[in-house]
Amino acid sequence: MKTLKIGFIGAGNMATAIIRGILGKGDYKPNDISVYDLNPAQIEKMCAMGVRPADSAVEIVKQCDLVFLAVKPQNYEEVLAGIRSSVAKETIFVTIAAGISTEYIMKALGVSCPVVRAMPNTPLLLGKGATALCRASNVPNDIFHSVIDIFSASGDVAVLTEDKMNTIIAVNGSSPAYIYLFAKAVVDWAVTQGIDSKVALDLICKTLEGSAEMLRSSGNTPDELIKMVSSPGGTTLKAMEALEKHGFYEGLLDAMDQCTKRAEELGR
Repeated sequence: MKTLKIGFIGAGNMATAIIRGILGKGDYKPNDISVYDLNPAQIEKMCAMGVRPADSAVEIVKQCDLVFLAVKPQNYEEVLAGIRSSVAKETIFVTIAAGISTEYIMKALGVSCPVVRAMPNTPLLLGKGATALCRASNVPNDIFHSVIDIFSASGDVAVLTEDKMNTIIAVNGSSPAYIYLFAKAVVDWAVTQGIDSKVALDLICKTLEGSAEMLRSSGNTPDELIKMVSSPGGTTLKAMEALEKHGFYEGLLDAMDQCTKRAEELGR
């Protein structure tokens, strides 16, 4: 298969992370990638990586085989309307916005073009991302595998059916924020007890890393791992009782429900 010309409409953090992954893997040269953004400062940052700046979203669509739509969900209607008359039916699109379906893209463009839907997360910036992908039925296998390879360069990839893509946002797309809030609470409490914030942050980060590895590699379920930490009559059980009293588990379930509900609203 020929080397694809890749374009990005939008040059924010997620586009930056994806481009770093592409270039780091070495399958594409900077000259194979073009970027457009309304903010000249963002374009300048991209140019520092050697990629080609474009003067408009229309230029991206006309010159590129694979186009990443890396703008906010609220901006999709305007962006798609602006490029509609320039889209060829063979142009492949990748949408990375919450709630935006493959059908939405095709309908807005007025063309049944191939569309891949992705839900990445911000740890892609460190090459530690977790991305969920699905594709429309007209996306060729070789193209879909190329998109999988692009996201795999910045972390792990899971392929799902599209009916799960709004739901998965709560699992990998938005969940880093839940974890950051948990870490913030731990550090803030430690500071009130006279512990240096950097010491507390380093310890909780290492604890999160180790706990993630235990979940992945120990062979134990989350419930079994909780029990391993919770000695009868000990400190952890008292902490767990307090979390239960304040509805910690139920609050997370509700948060994930609300996340999914908002994704569905954004796609209407």
